Order: sequence, then C-alpha cells, then structure tokens
Amino acid sequence: MEIIYASLIPRQSDDGVQSNHEAEVVDALWAHCLPGDGLQHVSARPEPGRVDLLFYLLTLDSPDAPSALQRVHTLMLRSHRTSPWLNRRYLSPEPLTAYEGITTG
Repeated sequence: MEIIYASLIPRQSDDGVQSNHEAEVVDALWAHCLPGDGLQHVSARPEPGRVDLLFYLLTLDSPDAPSALQRVHTLMLRSHRTSPWLNRRYLSPEPLTAYEGITTG
C-alpha cells in the first residue's frame, strides 16, 4: 500500500477552514476513479485555505505501472476536469512537473 498526500485549493478564499465539503470532495474523487488508479481509500480534512487529502493506493508490481504520485495526480485532474462541482469550487491541480525532486518509495 502507498499513501499520497495532496491538497485542493478553493477558487475563492474565505480565510477560514473549508468545512462541510470534505464528503463532496471524496465522493467526486470516487465517482471519477478507474480500476487502474488502484485507489483503496481516500480521506479529506478541511484546513485554512485548502482541503487536505490522503490517498491510499494499491502498490502496483508492474515495472510499466505509473507511480502512486502519477496515479493520484491523474485521478485529481480527471475528477477536476469532469466534475462541475469540483471545477467550480477548486483550482486545478498543479502540473506534476511542479513536484520534480520529490521521491517516493
């Protein structure tokens, strides 16, 4: 199992905790999840100016399989692109190249 931390940033900041939207964020992610993502569980926690997410993924043994970080990023982009609710409320995730230098293991 691999665990990836990510956040969603709201389009409009109220300088407070983004509460009461965690369940909707998790539901949107599950609605757009594909079997190849390997998602087992996702949790959300509101924080000032963001919603923090923990993704729990199956470890894929194939040498050609994308990394857990790539799979989470793809899932977040797919969800943001196809969920009108996520798109209206949150900024699109940054390109994966913004995370260069981060190692997973």
